[in-house]
Amino acid sequence: MTKDKGMAVGVGGHERLINGQGLEVEGKITAAVVITCIVAASGGLIFGYDIGISGGVTTMEPFLQKLFPSILKNAAGAKTNVYCVYDSQVLTAFTSSLYVAGLAASLGASRLTAAQGRRNVMVLGGFTFLAGAAINGGAQTIAMLILGRILLGFGVGFTNQATPVYLSEVAPPKWRGAFNTGFQFFIGIGVVAANCLNYGAARLEWGWRLSLGLAVVPAAIMIIGALLISDTPSSLVERGKLEKAKKSLAKIRGKETDIEVELADLVKSSEIAKAMNREPFLTIFERQYRPHLVMSIAIPFFQQLSGINIIAFYAPVLFQSLGFGNDSALIGAIILGLVNLASILVSTAVVDRYGRRLLFIEGGAQMFICQVAVAFVVAAAAGTSGTRHISKEYGASIVALMCAYAAGFGWSWGPLSWLIPSEIFPVKIRTTGQSISVAVNFATTFILSQTFLTMLCHFKYGAFLFYAGWIAVMTIFIVFFMPETKGIPLNSMHLVWEKHWFWRRFVTVQP
Repeated sequence: MTKDKGMAVGVGGHERLINGQGLEVEGKITAAVVITCIVAASGGLIFGYDIGISGGVTTMEPFLQKLFPSILKNAAGAKTNVYCVYDSQVLTAFTSSLYVAGLAASLGASRLTAAQGRRNVMVLGGFTFLAGAAINGGAQTIAMLILGRILLGFGVGFTNQATPVYLSEVAPPKWRGAFNTGFQFFIGIGVVAANCLNYGAARLEWGWRLSLGLAVVPAAIMIIGALLISDTPSSLVERGKLEKAKKSLAKIRGKETDIEVELADLVKSSEIAKAMNREPFLTIFERQYRPHLVMSIAIPFFQQLSGINIIAFYAPVLFQSLGFGNDSALIGAIILGLVNLASILVSTAVVDRYGRRLLFIEGGAQMFICQVAVAFVVAAAAGTSGTRHISKEYGASIVALMCAYAAGFGWSWGPLSWLIPSEIFPVKIRTTGQSISVAVNFATTFILSQTFLTMLCHFKYGAFLFYAGWIAVMTIFIVFFMPETKGIPLNSMHLVWEKHWFWRRFVTVQP
C-alpha cells in the first residue's frame, strides 16, 4: 500500500484506509506472535531481578559485615536517627554503579541494534549480565562487587534498548500496548522473585552470595529464549535480509495472511531511510523530530522522578529505616512487588482500549496523593527528628499507601515509559531514539539512587514530598503535550504530531 492517500501500512499488521484520513486496524494475533513476544519480553527478567535483589541484599547482616561494617556500627547506635542508618555513599555506589554502565551501553547499543539486529543485542546483553552475576556471587571485595555491577549494567543497557523496540515492531498495532507491557510485566516478575529469594536467603550466612549469584538464572532464561526466536522483519529488512524478513513476517502473521503489502512497505521505509544517508544522532535533532526527542527525554526522566525505582531498590532498607524489623521489611518489599505485578496486568488489559493518556493521568494523580500521604504518616510516626519508634498501626498505613502508589505506577508510568519511546520514532531513528530514552532513564536513576539515602537522612519525610512535586509536574506535562498513540501503525505515527495543537508547528507534513 502506498502513502498517496495519507496513510501507510504499519510494521505491526494489516489496516484498511478510510477516506484517506484514518484507519481501521485489523491486526491479527497469532500463536507465533504471542510466543515470540512472551519470549522477547522475558528480557525484562534480568532488570527486575537486579532491582529486587540489590535492596534486600543490603539489609543482610553477613553482607554488611563482609563489605560495609560501618553501617552495622551505625545501626547499633542507641540513638540513631532512623532516617540516616543507611546513609553511605559506598553502599549507594553498589546500587548505582550499574546505571553508569547501563547508560554507556544503551548509547552504544543504538549502532549495534541497527547493525546486528534486535535479537542479537538481547543475546549479548544476556551473556554480559550472566558474567556480572557470577562475579558478584563470588565477590570478596567492594571493587570486585562493583566490577560485577558494571557488567550487569552493560547487560541491562543492551537488553533495555533492544527489547521494547523488538516488541513494538513485532506486535499488531491494535494490540501493541498490551504486548509491550509484557516487558514491564517480566520486570515485575523479576522483582518479586528476587524479593522472595532474599526473604529465604536472609536466614543463611552465605545467603547474600546466593541472591547475587542466582542472577545467572534469569540471564540464562533470556539468552535461551532469544536464541529461539527470529529477529523482527523491520530489522531484517534494514540489514538487507529480505528472505529472512519474509519468513519472519509470515511466521508471526500466520500462513493464511497476505504479507506482501506489509513487506513492501517495510522495504520502502528502509530505502527512504538509507537514501537520506544521515547520521541518526544528528537526524534526531532536526526540527521535525523535536516532539519525538522531547518525549524520549522527558518520559524516562519523569518516570524515575516518580520515585518508584528508589522505593523498589531500597524498599527493605526504607522499611528498616522506618522502624520495621528485617523480616517485616523483606515481606513489605514482597507485597509491594506483588501489587505492582498485578497492576501491570491491569495496564495490559486496558491500554489499547482506553489509551495511553488516560492511564498516565490517572496513575499520576494516584501516585501524587499517595506520596503526600506517606510523607504525613511518616512525619507523624517517626517524628521530624526520626528518633521515634514507628508503631504497627502507622507501619501498616505506610505499607498500604506504598502499595496504592505502586499500583498507580504499575498500570501507568511503569509499562508506558517503555512503550511510548519504542513506538513514536520512524524506522531510520528508532534505535537511536530508544537509546537516548534508556540512557536518560539510567542517568536519572544513577543520580537518584546515589543521592536517595542521603536525601532521606537530610530531607526526612520531605523526601516523599520532593517526589510528589515531580509527579504533579509530569502529570501536567502529559495533559498538555502527550498525544494519544493507541492503534496507530508505526509508519503512520507522524499523524499524531501533525494534529497536535503544539507539536504540529515542528513537524513537516509527510508526502
